[in-house]
Amino acid sequence: MLGTSKWSGGPAVVVLSMPGHWLFGVLAQNVWSFAGPQNAPRVNQFLLQYFVSYNFKGGWYIGSSPINTADWTQPKSEDTWTVPLGMCVGKIIRVGKQPVNMQLAYYYNVVRPTGSVPSGPYTIRFQLQLLFPKKR
Repeated sequence: MLGTSKWSGGPAVVVLSMPGHWLFGVLAQNVWSFAGPQNAPRVNQFLLQYFVSYNFKGGWYIGSSPINTADWTQPKSEDTWTVPLGMCVGKIIRVGKQPVNMQLAYYYNVVRPTGSVPSGPYTIRFQLQLLFPKKR
């Protein structure tokens, strides 16, 4: 149920800027299947995640980082894209000496597949990320 049953790979690129209290960036990637069961559907999937956030004192931030996707194998164009809009709130904390990014996000999928690919109208995302900053 989870996954594609195919080995897939492809290029990815990320661009990031941090002027002042702001963070701006974009991540883009496309993956194609290259091996796996012949009876499993082929894979050709695109991901675009833009992110913007404003950082406050005390480690708090607000922003948006929706994950836009396209499944290029869908036969109908209205089933290709998932495009969410929404926002997130987060805080950088320490667990012992380890910095951790905690984030809670809510998105509404303004465009979503109508066909065989299940995609509900809402996404609620909770993230915990271990951070490994370089010492200066």
